[in-house]
Order: sequence, then structure tokens, then C-alpha cells
Amino acid sequence: MKIPSSIWTLLIGIVLTLVCLWYGQNHGLLPTAASDEANLVDALFNAMITVSLGVFLLVEGILIYTAFRYKRRAGDNSDGPPIEGNVPLEILWTIIPTVIVIGISVYSFEVYNEIGGFDVHGGHQMPMAQKSPLMSGTALAATLPDTVNADELKVSPRKPAELIINAAGLQYAWIFTYPDSEVTSGELHVPIGREVQVNLTANDVIHAFWVPEFRLKQDAIPGRETRLRFTPRVAGDYSVICAELCGPYHGVMKATIVVESQANFDKWIQEQLIASKQTLNQAVAANPANLSPDEFLAPYTQKMGIQSAIIHQVHM
Repeated sequence: MKIPSSIWTLLIGIVLTLVCLWYGQNHGLLPTAASDEANLVDALFNAMITVSLGVFLLVEGILIYTAFRYKRRAGDNSDGPPIEGNVPLEILWTIIPTVIVIGISVYSFEVYNEIGGFDVHGGHQMPMAQKSPLMSGTALAATLPDTVNADELKVSPRKPAELIINAAGLQYAWIFTYPDSEVTSGELHVPIGREVQVNLTANDVIHAFWVPEFRLKQDAIPGRETRLRFTPRVAGDYSVICAELCGPYHGVMKATIVVESQANFDKWIQEQLIASKQTLNQAVAANPANLSPDEFLAPYTQKMGIQSAIIHQVHM
């Protein structure tokens, strides 16, 4: 019994759909999702993988079928039948990509808004006076004039983050400061389940704060402050990577972000406070006469052949 071509088309379509849906959820291309924002980004990525794979298999399948079905036969040197075009088919293959692109665009904007991209008060921001006409699309969409309010944009301002951390990038390290406790560290600690806002700056050149497991990346720009929000969900140690070429040792500019329980986070803060107090006491004891840095280091710099002007410049 010969199966009609319409039945074959239906069966192939069902199999193709099932394969794309399965692979879209089981591709294993992304690292562990360790934040609320990561889950949103992953859902968008999975949808794009599903659609892209479907389009790829459909187009390549038609090309391969056509190549074998209509190849030139041995001894047949005649031309094929003339084809003037198929208007309904041309309309169809124009409408389908348009609908796919619009759908992915709307979904992308929704995800970007969910992670705070369009939030006037709590998303990624820069001072308006320093905004450059050459800003990227993402930065331009996330930066809004001071005269525009959230009601005009139909965007509700987010509540203040539960934990605020200042992060400064410099060649070639990250320095993290906790304003509430005045703790400064080269390692970033955050508690599970609390929304964190990182205020990013750069001391020299442009750096980029990137945590792959959080699916977040934001530039740190000299003279400007950008903001990044996330809510960690999976305990563990993750890498903070500079994703912007910043010099010859750019590849080693990494830091560790530790996601831990609230109790362990509070314990770490207390340990840092005690350690900083002990360091301060040791520094006072080593310099009982309260000498200036130039005077205190003079005996050592002379032995090392370092001019005092250089020490003064570094101190400044």
C-alpha cells in the first residue's frame, strides 16, 4: 500500500517536532544555573535552540531530498521543466521567519525586563551626563534620562536590593567592598536567596564582570557606575571572569564568588572585621611614632634603591 505524501509530511513533522523539543531541553550546552536570572536566560536559550534546530533540520532535509530526488539521471541531458514560481509558497516562507524573529524578540525583551534591564531605578545604569552617543544597544536600552519616570515607561521600579556590594576592577584583579560593614576583600561572598546588587566601577580601563553560572555580564567603565542584580540559588564556588580585553594579563583576571548560607555569610563578615582590626593594630604598633609613609618607609626604600617620590606617588 502506497502511503500518501501528506501522511509522510505529517509523520516527518511530528518526528521533527519531538526531536527538537527533546534536544531543546536536554542539550547540556550550558553550565550549572546558579541564580534566578540564570533560569530565565536558560528558558530563552532553550527556546532558541529548539526553533533553530527545527529550521536547520527542515531546510537541510529539503535540500538533501531535492538533491537526490531531482538529480540528473544517466543518459538524460535534457533540461528540467520550467518553473515560473509559486506565490503562496514564497509568501509562506517569508511569513514564517518573520513570525519566528518577532516571537524571539518579544520573548527576549520580556526576559531582559525580568532581570532588571529596563528598570529605571535598579537595573544597569550610568550617569546621564556621561552617556556616549556610541553606546551599545544594550546599554542604550538600559540607560534612561533623568526626566523619564517609571510610569511613563510602564515599568514598575524594583525595591532596593537586600545586599549591596561595590566592585572595582583594576589591572588585574577585582576588589569587593561591603558598604554596610566596610569589609573589603578580593573574594566575593553572597548569601543564598538574597537579592544582591553589585555597583561596578573600573580604576583604569574597561573591564567586564561575568559569572557564567549566573548568566550575567556587565561592563565596568572608568568614571561611571553600572549596576548588576542577581539572586543566587545554588551554593558553591564560582569564578568571576573579566570578559573585556583589558591588557596583557587579561586572562588571569579572575576572582571567586562564594554562594553560602546566611549563617556562613555572617560568620565570614565577622571574620573579616576581626582580621582587619588585627591588621590595623599591627600597623599602629609597627609605626608608634605615627610617621608619614615616606618617613616610615625611608630606611627600607634606601636599601632597595627606591626613591621616596615613587612611594609618595603610589600612596597618593
